[in-house]
Amino acid sequence: MSAARRARSRTALLAAASAAAAALALSACTSGGTSGGGGDTNFVTGSNGIDTVAQGKRAAAPELSGKTIDGKQLSTTAYKGKIVVINVWGSWCPPCRAEAKNFQTVYEDVKGQGVEFLGINTRDTSTTPAKAFEKEFGVTYPSLYDPTGKQMLRFGKGTLNPQAIPSTLVIDRDGKIAARALQPLSEETLRSMIKPVLAEK
Repeated sequence: MSAARRARSRTALLAAASAAAAALALSACTSGGTSGGGGDTNFVTGSNGIDTVAQGKRAAAPELSGKTIDGKQLSTTAYKGKIVVINVWGSWCPPCRAEAKNFQTVYEDVKGQGVEFLGINTRDTSTTPAKAFEKEFGVTYPSLYDPTGKQMLRFGKGTLNPQAIPSTLVIDRDGKIAARALQPLSEETLRSMIKPVLAEK
């Protein structure tokens, strides 16, 4: 094989590998994530990797609805006027397992302050492993069962949309997306996402 052909072949191979890696970053469980969402999202990324949007510049969050992993019907319209923390997770995802107890701890602390938590369980082929995950980590807030990722697609381009697993969003009292993380969260970082939204009038 000539040197030129070898170089072309290597370039094609690298391009294919890079495209596959990009697709994997968006679909697979990651310990980090990619920023941005297409368009002008008005967001600022903090040193802790959290994207935030100023109060007057936020995009509306879509309505999320469907069956929970317990088989109940749920819609985010029931949370009107409350702050909603949305966490996208899968039972098969090690970073999701690492952050689960942090979410439950913070949920117990803030649920009396007008804050609701909602999970979106994705890419689990049945609810059995999802239920086992919730039992193992003592998770008591509901999760929509979303094996194909349809709930994530309801977030428009140009918004702080969830792009990785895990992803976490904080929706303000007006139903607008205030903050996003595309990485597993410590208890402290999760609190730092919710605190400024709680303080808003």
